[in-house]
Amino acid sequence: MRRRSAALITVLALATPAVLPSPVAAAESVTTTNACVESVPEPATTTPVRICYSLFQPAGSSASRTVPLIFHSHGWGGSRTKDPAAFKPYLDAGYGVLSFDQRSFGESTGVAHVMNPDLEGRDVIKLVDLVASLDWVTKQRPGDPLIGAIGGSYGGGYQFAGAFTELRDKGRTRFDALAPEVTWWDLKQSLAPSEAARTMWLTLLYAGGGTHLPPAVQAGFVALITTGHWPTGQAGRDLDAFFAKNGPAWHVKHGRKLDIPVLIGQGLPDNLFNLNQGLQNFDKALTARARSRSLLVGYNGGHVLPSVVPPGFYTPGDPCSIALGSPNFVSLAQRFMALNLKRQDTGLTGFGSYHLATADGRCLTQRNLKPNKQYQLGRITTATTILAKGPITVGGVPQLRAKVSSVLPDAGAFFALSVGTTPLDAKIVQNNTMPLREQHPVRGVRRTIDLPGIAVDVPAGKSIFLTVSPVADMFAGQNGRVPSPLRLDDVTLRLHRVR
Repeated sequence: MRRRSAALITVLALATPAVLPSPVAAAESVTTTNACVESVPEPATTTPVRICYSLFQPAGSSASRTVPLIFHSHGWGGSRTKDPAAFKPYLDAGYGVLSFDQRSFGESTGVAHVMNPDLEGRDVIKLVDLVASLDWVTKQRPGDPLIGAIGGSYGGGYQFAGAFTELRDKGRTRFDALAPEVTWWDLKQSLAPSEAARTMWLTLLYAGGGTHLPPAVQAGFVALITTGHWPTGQAGRDLDAFFAKNGPAWHVKHGRKLDIPVLIGQGLPDNLFNLNQGLQNFDKALTARARSRSLLVGYNGGHVLPSVVPPGFYTPGDPCSIALGSPNFVSLAQRFMALNLKRQDTGLTGFGSYHLATADGRCLTQRNLKPNKQYQLGRITTATTILAKGPITVGGVPQLRAKVSSVLPDAGAFFALSVGTTPLDAKIVQNNTMPLREQHPVRGVRRTIDLPGIAVDVPAGKSIFLTVSPVADMFAGQNGRVPSPLRLDDVTLRLHRVR
């Protein structure tokens, strides 16, 4: 899926031509080639997987007049874009475009491994090799094409998978700029934080493409959805192994960081891949030099389901792309590519900063989001507790520390900051909660919980609260047979307060 829909992300690598290219006349003098490349066989097999693509060559490009190229791919359960009209702004501006079907989707074969570097990651590398053989694509050196990448959710995942896999395998990536939207840092952390399943989203994701997964992983997904818990036994081991390498977190753990400019778009009310995931990609997946040339733009969109229990609020929109001089993130990405692939002066500024849409639709820009204010809250259970009265502005990821106790197994609670005039009418900021689940009874165990990343202006007459709820609709069923609350003692909340 793309920016306003549900999706994860896949990516293509390793392939040799399996189907002879068949040029097709395209609209407005664009030459379209539909073809496939051969890539890595599925585990325990020898038959190459076929990765299919549509390649769009802009009018006027040739071996003597080369152009940069933009990679694109789809969201979870989708397929590539075959109509060049969808890429008209890039084609008119003198870029080639390659859109591809990720492994197991569209016309591509194989099984979906959700951005495994040894499979989808190498699919992408194989497509880069293909592009490097085209005489009309600009080369920075032999075999090194000038390329950028766009796409959201699963179509953002392939960008990190391809770039990091090539960095692992070759010591550097041939991607020159990325613009991933609403994608993840750590897939298990996204789908089941604290091993509490986001059952609402998992159900939708499974319905949209679950049959493309390996059979053992399908069974694990069903267990996650039906119980709300990370499965034990073999099913749990299968899921742990499946998700072990599927995101930037694994590469960073093994000492890899990208040293290229990246424009990250993340949804603050996104309750699948929340702002925390985008912030970790920006803060941890890039070198310091890359961050100084990169941007994080948070908007009020993405994978958004309404939060009814507890009730949430946000104002849809993308005020930060507007504040940066573009009408939307798509246009902002075009300027980002023009700057980094064509070295055009686009007037783009704000590099190295966080640009976050507030819940009421203002753009908040900060150079850092480190907590600078601490509140001592004592003992709380499931309640809404006042932190401060407005006017106050808060941004970033609040962090809660507490001694946690529970009487029964499978005790859990859901945490968020909320805004209202009283605890009774307070609504959680930008639709998001984060869980803490204790599988076994505990007594006074110290825990640290990262709350959902937010940006919010609290006006005079309202207050900001900490909401601790025994249930949350995104995690329906996670508390097991008998929901059991947690008790929290010696509670401290730290946050980044702007004013």
